[in-house]
Amino acid sequence: MKRKGIVAAAGFVLAVVLLGASVTVTAQNEYKLVRQFGKVKRIIDQPGIRLKIPFLETTASLPKETMLYDLSPSDVITKDKKTMISDSYVLWQIEDPLKFAQTLNSSLENGESRINTAVYNATKNVISSMTQDEVISSRNGELSNRVMESIGNNMKQYGIRLMLFETKQLDLPDDNKSAVYERMISERDNIAATYTAEGNSEAKVIRNTTDKDVAIEISEAQKQAEILKAEGEQEYMKILAEAYRDVDRQEFYSFVRSLDALEKSMKGEDKTVVLSADSPIAQIFAGE
Repeated sequence: MKRKGIVAAAGFVLAVVLLGASVTVTAQNEYKLVRQFGKVKRIIDQPGIRLKIPFLETTASLPKETMLYDLSPSDVITKDKKTMISDSYVLWQIEDPLKFAQTLNSSLENGESRINTAVYNATKNVISSMTQDEVISSRNGELSNRVMESIGNNMKQYGIRLMLFETKQLDLPDDNKSAVYERMISERDNIAATYTAEGNSEAKVIRNTTDKDVAIEISEAQKQAEILKAEGEQEYMKILAEAYRDVDRQEFYSFVRSLDALEKSMKGEDKTVVLSADSPIAQIFAGE
């Protein structure tokens, strides 16, 4: 009985071991590689539990999710022979796990090494075809697009898909920064001086044109004033001529003008007027 119990226990343990060696569990975010004698026999790309031949088939996992690879900062030289420091990263994914396993031995480190080489060479080639000013102004996404175009489909041979390339920092070496900043400040000052000169020139033209227009308008107004004044005097003389043509009107206008003359002479505090007997004003008061 004791021997039978030992045999039963050993059989149970063996069954558990065989069951464990016959089952593989695939998670949602991974590929499962099933190998036989070191060669990939099949790929499990759906989550769940699968059976495999115990001891003959082994399994390994590869990630499905998007991964980030941060490249080390490196020096690159622009078209105009200026050195810049590029610090960038890429987002990548294993698109074909079979190719990845066959070409890179299922190693993420090997994959990142290939990515590093491809991205660095593409970045260097793109920046070497651009001037420093063009590189700086292309950080709005143009540089990233050109690097991705330069890489193209080179990574597909490894079962890798590059999803995004971005530069975290694109800077100048410390010993070049001061000279470049001074040159940029000088260029901006020259541009500002040009704008100022153009503005002053336009302002002078506007002032001259305005002064000319004002002078013309004043001259025209003075001309019109003289014309109106002459017309008024002409009308005044006409009225006087008509008035003096009638005897009764002559006396009335003489009377009115005499009163006006008297009014003008009685200004200030002294209201005394000395008149001769034959004065027209004295004759008025005398009733003559």
